[in-house]
Amino acid sequence: MADKDQPSQFIVEWAAAVAATCPSPRRALDLAMGRGRHALVLAEHGFRVFGVDVNLDAVRDAVAQASSRGLMVRGWCADLTEFPLARERFELVVVSRYLQRDLFPALSDALTPGGVVLFETFTEAQRGRGWGPTSHDHLLAPGELRARFDAFEVLVYEEVMEPEAVARIAARRSG
Repeated sequence: MADKDQPSQFIVEWAAAVAATCPSPRRALDLAMGRGRHALVLAEHGFRVFGVDVNLDAVRDAVAQASSRGLMVRGWCADLTEFPLARERFELVVVSRYLQRDLFPALSDALTPGGVVLFETFTEAQRGRGWGPTSHDHLLAPGELRARFDAFEVLVYEEVMEPEAVARIAARRSG
């Protein structure tokens, strides 16, 4: 089982790659950021980081943790079914261990032309692992994540079984 408090290696590596090629102002959104494990990584790579989560305590912890490291994370607490994301605002959008299917169009719209999405979450195969989500609402069907970004340039896509069953994609919105 992967440590849920540690940042995903996939996101760490791709955040560095995007930062190396992304011109300023380099704004990143960490959607459903929780306590900020990826927001901190993004800030360390020079992104101007915005993080959103429905849990106010988690948002406060993420902002405080960033501040204690000399970094800035602009966090806000919101239910994105009620508060829409800004359009064409972010050069990078990160989503990890979170699935809300009705947000896929808003994620695409939140990216600037040429912006990149990094998305990684559990697949239906995770049910057989004995831990993690079990509801269809929180698990991707085989190939579903790739299909959600069919209008994007796919930089990498994979579905893996170890150490957890996840699908992950790095994809660029057409410019």
